[in-house]
Amino acid sequence: MPIHDQGYRRYAGARMPRRGRWLVIARAGIMERLRERRFLALMLVAWLLFLVRAAQLYVGTTIVRASFLAPSQETFQDFLNQQRLFVFFITIYAGAGLIANDRQANALQLYLSKPMTRHDYIGGKFATLATFLFAVTWAPAMLLLLLQVLFSGNLQFVSSHPRLIPAITITALLQVVLASMTMLALSSLSRSRRFAAMLYAVVVVFAGALAGVLQTATGASIWVLLSPQNTLLVVTDAVFGISPEGGIPVTVGCAAIAVLLASCVVVLERRVRAVDAVA
Repeated sequence: MPIHDQGYRRYAGARMPRRGRWLVIARAGIMERLRERRFLALMLVAWLLFLVRAAQLYVGTTIVRASFLAPSQETFQDFLNQQRLFVFFITIYAGAGLIANDRQANALQLYLSKPMTRHDYIGGKFATLATFLFAVTWAPAMLLLLLQVLFSGNLQFVSSHPRLIPAITITALLQVVLASMTMLALSSLSRSRRFAAMLYAVVVVFAGALAGVLQTATGASIWVLLSPQNTLLVVTDAVFGISPEGGIPVTVGCAAIAVLLASCVVVLERRVRAVDAVA
């Protein structure tokens, strides 16, 4: 059977804009998690505190005798701080295997052999985890603020606290970015999602405990910088207009977080490659 030379043919199909390639990975990751009932149950549990706070807002706003439950700026700060526990569990559940599973299956070669850069890949993985974290931090906090306006029937509370909306947004953004970037960097270091989860637990739990012990033993507040979560509290307190405990300057806390995020970027740039270099 003769073989005819077809020659070169230009691709005539639809082309996807480069700026939207990361959405393919993000959409696939989000849908994969939403198919898991255990993860959906975890997300629902993370919203239980919202229901408690919503009931508190209703009682404090509508019942005069319960004015001691009336909302304040600290109400929303406390809510975001309490949500850190769910941020921890969701980050481990949804983030530990984002890159580790692909490394175990040698899927990075497949991803990066397509018209997709590693920045598209990392951006898609980041968006996957960040979406769920925003859903349990910024979204319920802003919904609480909306409920307060509806219960009171006016915008007096919002107008009297002009920094509240920016503070909620910045605090949630810092929580999400710090957790997502740290988890992605740790996930890229291993082929096991369990090991990545253990590393993240060490960074969050052990580092916080160690910082507390050293602070108590030495009386020096500088040890708070050993814990990313405690350092984040220093910054978010300043965002809400509260003087940080221990006298740690806000600029020092911001610098420590910036160094950690830069380290995560360096790790991801080195570990997310189509081919692993073997010595």
